Amino acid sequence: MAEPRSPRIYTIPAHRSFADALVAGLMRGIDRADPTALARGLILLPNNRGVRAVTNAFVRASGGALLLPRLVALGDPDLGEAVGVALDPVDAPSPPLPAVAPFRRRMILARLIAEERGRTGRPVDAGEAVRLAGELARTLDQLLIEDVAPARLRDIELGPELAVHWERSLDLFRVILDRWPAELAALGRIDAAARRGALLDRLAERWRADPPQTFVCAAAITDTAPAVVRLLRCVARLPRGQVVFAGLDTAMPDTEWDALGPHTPDPVTGRRRRSIETHPQYRGKLLLDRIGVARTEVRGWRGASDGPDAPPARARAIANALAPAEFTAKWTDLRAEDRRLAGVSVAEFATPADEAQGIALALREALETPGRTAALVTPDRGLANRVAAHLGRWGIAIDDSAGRPLALLPPGTLLLDIAEAAAQRFAPLALLALLKHPLVTGGGERLAWLDGVRSLDRALRGPRPSPGLPGVSAHLEDVRAPEALRDWWRTAAALLVPIETMAATGPQPLAPMIAALRETADALCGDAIWSGVAGREASAFLADLEAEAPAGPSSAEPEGLAPLLRTLLDETAVRVQRGGPPRLAIYGLIEARLQAADLMVLGGLNEGTWPSAPAPDPWLAPRIRDVLGLPGLERRIGAAAHDFAQGLGAPQVMVTRARRSGKSPAIASRFWLRLAAMAGDRFERATMIEGWTRTLDDPPGHAPADRPAPVPPAALRPAAISVTEVDRLKADPYAFYARRVLRLMPLDPVDADPSAAWRGVAVHDILEQWWAKDGCAVDKLADRARAMLADERTHPMMRALWQPRLMEAIDWIAARLTQDAQDGRSVLSAEGKGKIGIAGVTLSGRYDRIDRLADGGIGIVDYKTGKPPSATAVRAGFSLQLGLLGLIAERGGFPGIAGTAAAYEYWSLAKKKEAFGYVDSPVDPTGARDKIPTADFAAIAAANFIAAAEKWLTGSEPFTAKLVPEYAPYAEYDQLMRRDEWYGRER
Repeated sequence: MAEPRSPRIYTIPAHRSFADALVAGLMRGIDRADPTALARGLILLPNNRGVRAVTNAFVRASGGALLLPRLVALGDPDLGEAVGVALDPVDAPSPPLPAVAPFRRRMILARLIAEERGRTGRPVDAGEAVRLAGELARTLDQLLIEDVAPARLRDIELGPELAVHWERSLDLFRVILDRWPAELAALGRIDAAARRGALLDRLAERWRADPPQTFVCAAAITDTAPAVVRLLRCVARLPRGQVVFAGLDTAMPDTEWDALGPHTPDPVTGRRRRSIETHPQYRGKLLLDRIGVARTEVRGWRGASDGPDAPPARARAIANALAPAEFTAKWTDLRAEDRRLAGVSVAEFATPADEAQGIALALREALETPGRTAALVTPDRGLANRVAAHLGRWGIAIDDSAGRPLALLPPGTLLLDIAEAAAQRFAPLALLALLKHPLVTGGGERLAWLDGVRSLDRALRGPRPSPGLPGVSAHLEDVRAPEALRDWWRTAAALLVPIETMAATGPQPLAPMIAALRETADALCGDAIWSGVAGREASAFLADLEAEAPAGPSSAEPEGLAPLLRTLLDETAVRVQRGGPPRLAIYGLIEARLQAADLMVLGGLNEGTWPSAPAPDPWLAPRIRDVLGLPGLERRIGAAAHDFAQGLGAPQVMVTRARRSGKSPAIASRFWLRLAAMAGDRFERATMIEGWTRTLDDPPGHAPADRPAPVPPAALRPAAISVTEVDRLKADPYAFYARRVLRLMPLDPVDADPSAAWRGVAVHDILEQWWAKDGCAVDKLADRARAMLADERTHPMMRALWQPRLMEAIDWIAARLTQDAQDGRSVLSAEGKGKIGIAGVTLSGRYDRIDRLADGGIGIVDYKTGKPPSATAVRAGFSLQLGLLGLIAERGGFPGIAGTAAAYEYWSLAKKKEAFGYVDSPVDPTGARDKIPTADFAAIAAANFIAAAEKWLTGSEPFTAKLVPEYAPYAEYDQLMRRDEWYGRER
């Protein structure tokens, strides 16, 4: 049958509500007397969201009951949606083969990548192979969609301009494309993109042979794939067919239109001028060129709608603002009406949090206006989540039609936590994150479970225990954890056995790893993880992955399971319907197409967000893509520009951005800058919303806290103190008060990195073991240090970085002790403790070592892993710990120790003069070198202590914060004392 000569192609301008205008025009063209006339028609739409938008428009236009036409989503190529059976008749001869399942395809491609990379000596783990397989699948789909035969890759001549890694990628791509058809043939399947193209071609062929007698309308389709173009060409020439574009600019000057491309090759050089793929009209022009229709043949869509329309003049201003760069000089000559953006306002905020709050206020204001509709359109899902959270504070639930990645929802985060805990062999942070997950109950009551987790949290503070569940159990034994905690841990550890066994097995197939993940999730959560929309999605995800895993890489490391899961979970969107008000909505860019609202908020107008930066293709270099005729990587920017232009067509529009993104300044989107440059002083600011946002969190006044100086009664003041606390009492009495009176003890971090304090504890433990078990035998000291370093609980970084320094310092201690022994000095005792009564309180202390000197006196030795206290601090009345230990020794406070303290020494293991280990002393026998005389040190320390005790322990002196800041470097209680509010102001 001959095709009609004149194609019927229309456009609905951006300033009109597309869905409502489309429905109004369709309903004008049907016989109202026939109630089934509309129902027999067929409307082709780009995606399922478009189907919903047109359905709602029919409902608004009907005013009552209505039989809808058949609405079919062709599927956007970015979403990879298949056409499905909607256009594939049951009685069709030789139907196309079914499409390969997405997970099966991903796993097979991952296996092929892993095998080929292994053969070339560049192996990848399973997680990376799955990620690369996703990119490979998208590239393969583009080849199929654009009707580019993969065999053409063999004909490409690699010039010197291609980097070596591109050559390797192309070689790998060729091998995989050679093997992939054989895999499909063995399965009896074809690619979904190939099946989609075949279905569209069969439909076009059938319609050309036997045109339908009812109307067929293809609306808002911007897909430039050859199969889609052939179908649109057929629809446009059907007797009752029509193609309707969204926002095709028929008034754009011919010079600008022609500059968009694609251009014909130069007859001399053969080079093709680069197309302006970032322009919003480029895809429309390319579609017209491929259909074979001139722009002059495109007509305006008939029929007005009752939907929300913007002033027609705005469409011209939008087109001028988004003109190709080489034509923007005309902005200075534009008339006022051609640059007027009436109804469009902009709001600029300091941070993304402020932007979300401003948008939420705008949406709430619209909701409080009867009958008014509003929507947020943004590609930034973080911004969308913030806005939803702000609206939730006011009891307004709102649905994000773009959904949220399963990786961010509780079932997905639980699966990731299980995999991460196994990969890290149950390191404290990963283990506690898993056990504290809101879905985990351990098969019992949630509160009882959390009590056990909190106790475990306290027990795991400090350096990391040995790896694995046995390592945690051994750690609880070492720290003498309560028996109730150890019983609870044995119950909890039993739930983790499947994933522990998997982690300890080493490289293995993916299927048993997924099975262990599922079993552990079941044991920890029961049915809670699989309930609800997100839970059902997680269940289907895990079932599909486990079923298709045997087709994937033959072996995977347990450490690669978490990255593999995150890659796949990030790509799985879950749309949770909260049942919010129908007059508010949040859309992604794809979901916003064909939508309309009285107020459109276009949020996240920063470069890199809207438009997003083009993602590089890891398989095909831009030069290769150009040779093959594939779309450029920047074409998505053009799609984002078109979405922006369509969003500006609402009656009222607010465009927003934040000046900062995280901790760095953000660059305004090129679309924002174009609007500002063209509109000039007509760029209206949404000052009211900006002001509300600032006012909402702006306190009426600020009354900073005063410097705290509590005065507890005498009964609450401590009656005992250790020598290590005296400096804290004198330099920062408030910190002492918080620690000893309020009993607020600081906690070590979970899985703490080795610090100077940890090194000090480790050295003291070595020396204590050396004294207790070896009697300070010089030849045994190095063995004790090696044993500590060999302990699996010792942090690997410390073992690697500190071991040479420690062993050199330990050797120095041994050599020094040997020399002292020759001089008549011997170790009297080590790691002991004692106490005395003084100034009405009990003074206690623990010494590192006490020596018997050759003259009969005693020497007080303190080990330091860092620099000893300075003489200046000692003269100022601080760092008197050695003197107080000498005082206790002289007064018989240490059992078995008697004598006069005649030496006070710091044995430092730090580096000095190219060697590790040296002795320093805060005193000098003669008082030379600005040091205190040795004989006076104990008396001076006693006098200083008595003065402090009479002030704060037995007296009524207030515990003032940071009394001597230069000797109060610790910051554990700075937040409690609200230091930043008063520090410096009190002076």
